Amino acid sequence: MTPFALLARLGAAVLGLMASLGRITLFTLSAFSHMVRPPYYAREVLNALIQVGWMSLPVVGLTAIFTGGALALQIYAGGARFNAEAVVPQIVAIGMVRELGPVLVGLMIAARVTSSIAAEIATMKVTEQIDALVTLSTHPMKYLVAPRVLAGLLTVPLMVGVGDIIGIMGGYLVSTKSLGFNPASYMINTVNFLAAHDIYTSLLKGAAFGVIATVMGCYYGMQSGRGAQGVGRATKSSVEAAAVLILATNFVLTGVFFSI
Repeated sequence: MTPFALLARLGAAVLGLMASLGRITLFTLSAFSHMVRPPYYAREVLNALIQVGWMSLPVVGLTAIFTGGALALQIYAGGARFNAEAVVPQIVAIGMVRELGPVLVGLMIAARVTSSIAAEIATMKVTEQIDALVTLSTHPMKYLVAPRVLAGLLTVPLMVGVGDIIGIMGGYLVSTKSLGFNPASYMINTVNFLAAHDIYTSLLKGAAFGVIATVMGCYYGMQSGRGAQGVGRATKSSVEAAAVLILATNFVLTGVFFSI
């Protein structure tokens, strides 16, 4: 392959990426515009809140508690090399609230909710149910997309808060039951070390990740090709895009919030 051909391929890839980002941005703006304009479908919003929020709590809780426990063990083992085992409560708290809590919840939502939304909407497109909505004068963006994006915006920050608490409790259980920490001292150190800024930024990250996860599911579902292969491709692409965007957005928000 000549250098010019390689450069042409690289340029085409960059242009394709920028075009995709532009389409996703316009899709997101359209979803928010339909979210604030009537008519409203309260039943669809309620169903989305249950599916995105309530039904995701078990996997979020299990992920958080095991992560908090493993984090406590790792910090204790590392701190023992420098006689700094006492920092376990503080590092578990700040690690869960600032970073691991929002990111892990976002990735779990991408794995569970994004894939579900993409498969559902793609199947509706394949079976021409979306065309039927248009025939009935119901806008697909307002009926299918806006309720799910709103549910992600509202429920994922709450799940991040729950995940942070459960993760800290996982570290607390491991530290007090296995590592010999005093329970009262552990909780005091945790509460005193966390600042309100840490909590606010954690919840804001959750809101951003919730929007990303739901938008990616809706976007790739609406862009799905025909047939079973189209549904499978849309589901796979939505999860990949959501996971990458969540990690990239986390990096950007961390830099903005904590001034690296």
